[in-house]
Amino acid sequence: MPTASIAPIIDTEAGQVRGSLAEGVVTYLGVPYAAPPERFVEPQPRAPWEGILEAVEPGPAYPHRVREVPQIDAIPLIGSGSDGGDGDYLRANIWAPENAADAPVMVWIHGGGFVVGSKDAPVSDGTEFARSGVICVAINYRMGIDGFLPVPGAPTNLGLRDMLFALQWVQDNIAAFGGDPANVTVFGESAGAMAIADLVTSPLAAGLFRRAIIQSGHGSMVREIPVVQRLVKKLAKVLGVTPDVAGFRSVSDTAAMNALEKVARPTAVDLRDAAGFEPVYGISRFIPVWGDDVLPLKPLEALRLGAGKDVEVLIGTNTDEMNLYFVPTGVRGKVPGLLAWWLVSRSQPRARAALKAYGWGRKGVRPGEAMTKALTDLVFRWPARQYAEAHKGATWLYEMDWHSPACGGELGACHGIELPFVFKTLACATGPQGLVGEQPPADLADRTHAIWVQFARDGSLPWRRFNGDRLVYQLEAGDTRYEPRMPAADYLPA
Repeated sequence: MPTASIAPIIDTEAGQVRGSLAEGVVTYLGVPYAAPPERFVEPQPRAPWEGILEAVEPGPAYPHRVREVPQIDAIPLIGSGSDGGDGDYLRANIWAPENAADAPVMVWIHGGGFVVGSKDAPVSDGTEFARSGVICVAINYRMGIDGFLPVPGAPTNLGLRDMLFALQWVQDNIAAFGGDPANVTVFGESAGAMAIADLVTSPLAAGLFRRAIIQSGHGSMVREIPVVQRLVKKLAKVLGVTPDVAGFRSVSDTAAMNALEKVARPTAVDLRDAAGFEPVYGISRFIPVWGDDVLPLKPLEALRLGAGKDVEVLIGTNTDEMNLYFVPTGVRGKVPGLLAWWLVSRSQPRARAALKAYGWGRKGVRPGEAMTKALTDLVFRWPARQYAEAHKGATWLYEMDWHSPACGGELGACHGIELPFVFKTLACATGPQGLVGEQPPADLADRTHAIWVQFARDGSLPWRRFNGDRLVYQLEAGDTRYEPRMPAADYLPA
């Protein structure tokens, strides 16, 4: 075998690791960054291993079920499901340029509503980042009951604690792979972006990363611990266990996944706060909580007090976020007006007025269209602008404006559409059931990927910082525009 095709052996704190080398990229799959997790216990260091760990298999994922999406192949976007069994899933994939030295580092945190997804989704393969001179790291973390249910007697926000532990592992080990621990950018989408937006404000994250890219996320999807105790009690009742650590430790992976499906129903549990808001609008029951040592304050409040001001932030959304949920299913075109109002009213105390602001009841506007536009702004776009406004450090705002031709041309710039452009993995999302349709623009992937790489390299971007004047960079158009204030601003907490 030629010497050039032999991957180097890396010395990590827990032992030696060898990956695979192909076309100038060294790939390490399934590298443990922590010990196999004990349920409701903070992550612990990995015990040293003997010999060389051959990092050529990704290893297990956190147990989760992936639902099929009508008209769209979801597997490339979030990966395959996992039925549990092997709990050794606190692992990382690493893609590095051959002979890397002091390379910028990007750490990817996947989305999936804090209940599904993994580091192994084809759309987030980091090979192209390595070809661009960046070391890309993707991590798994605990989700659902184990990661984001504040069970009495257990540490809160265990999923976030896993991320913090992984980021510390990167600080301690990435130099051995050729990375610069002083130049780390953490990036993620959807739930991963929400988590990053929160960690920017966490006192426990100080010094773990220099920059953050928040894709379709923000800091407003958090709940008070007392509110989530309703979910704790509901799940305990569904599972037939006591609402404490001992009770939930006795629950099997299969039983937990069954219970998650039951509490996902719109009427299963009321998680509105005292003002009548439910910040996730029913998308997930599991999100981070605030009021502990990880998130002492609500993230927006912490930002306004200066938390995270030393972190450079690139934050953005997609023009038609909620289309992903309502177009493939046919809801946008078929939902009647009363049902649209009821669905929004479960989370928004002024649902009728909010929907009217987006055309509900207006001639020529279908109820589902008004609901989809309203929720796009209420759930994603306006809260991201609030985050940008609150952050005291350097902040840039982008919008993904490319419209997918999928679903008969109706899918548009939906949630997740930027992913195959950011990672330059268009092939896995292309085709009759692909998110990006049959012929996505490769030049847009080249430009978007290059923007992410340049930001990770030195914090520079081809447009000026956000300073309250609502200047937003349009990725497809390739220029900036001044964005008008959204109607959603009148219906969300300041």
